[in-house]
Amino acid sequence: MDSEGRFRVGLFGYGLAGSAFHAPLIAAQPRLRLDAVVTSSGQRAEQVASRYPEAHVHSDATELFRRADELDLVVVATPNSSHAELTARALDAGVPVVVDKPFTPTAAEARELISRAADRGVPLTVFQNRRWDNDMITVRELLDSDALGRVHRFESRFERWVPEAKDSWRDQGGPGEAGGVLYDLGSHLIDQALCLFGDVESVYAEMDTVRPEVAADDDTFVALRHTGGQHSHLWVSKLAAQQGPRFRVLGDRAAFTKYGLDPQEAALRQGSLPDEQGWGEEPRENWGSIGVGPEARPHPSSPGRYQDFYAGVVRTLESGLAPPVDPADSLRGLEVIEAARRSAADGSVVTLPRTR
Repeated sequence: MDSEGRFRVGLFGYGLAGSAFHAPLIAAQPRLRLDAVVTSSGQRAEQVASRYPEAHVHSDATELFRRADELDLVVVATPNSSHAELTARALDAGVPVVVDKPFTPTAAEARELISRAADRGVPLTVFQNRRWDNDMITVRELLDSDALGRVHRFESRFERWVPEAKDSWRDQGGPGEAGGVLYDLGSHLIDQALCLFGDVESVYAEMDTVRPEVAADDDTFVALRHTGGQHSHLWVSKLAAQQGPRFRVLGDRAAFTKYGLDPQEAALRQGSLPDEQGWGEEPRENWGSIGVGPEARPHPSSPGRYQDFYAGVVRTLESGLAPPVDPADSLRGLEVIEAARRSAADGSVVTLPRTR
């Protein structure tokens, strides 16, 4: 800890994940201090120095690991292919770790890291921030209150309109780099479905690459059958000129339909922070609707709460409580992703063994 009783945090990576999500959320948490940032980009180093003048800037990971004994937490927000190596090095140094999603490119790597963390007694968690989206929180509340009755189908979409390909690992990377929309956006949707409806017993998927000069999947559908009998239908796309509902949840008493994305990412990109008035709230015109047919009525969206993730991390560091996201949950998400890839390759329905 520093002299003010704050946990000192080292951040690997200052791209989209590091600059728009982790750094501002860390800065907004009173018990955390962004102590160091690793970036090889001179331009990004200047951005860090301007926005977080207290933070040291290092050009490579080795420089930060030399100071590992000065840190209370490290956050891995680098390209997916480096998640496993950096996390393993941090765990070996005895430093608790937050890893951005997807946890690792393969389930085998995730299992090894979970085992390593347990052997060393070092906390490990995964930044599955979409658990704290406003629509996800709202659906959780509706399920808990039985407002929809018995749910039989859950539909979830993360669709964007990005017709021009980018020369990045997200569009060009293979499975080893965890490239493509299934790993990128699909890891959110799969995690949400598992959180809401529990484990899955079978997976079916269709994966396509529809934009020119793209190597990874950019339009993918995944169908999950949960052990409780519910079906989750998940769509991820970068070529959706018109987006479908973000969520549609069908129950035997009512349905809930919600369009549009949670506002927190846009707010963070614009420089807002969770301690500001009205954080995570959205206007009435963006609320979802609940009910049956023409009798459906607007239903208020609960505010999103990305800040709850790092509040949970602080509790883990202070008292050893369970982390805000069990890495075993993210491992299961990777197992579902790998099953989806096998299904898409041969058109089969892949059965998964139960985890618990």
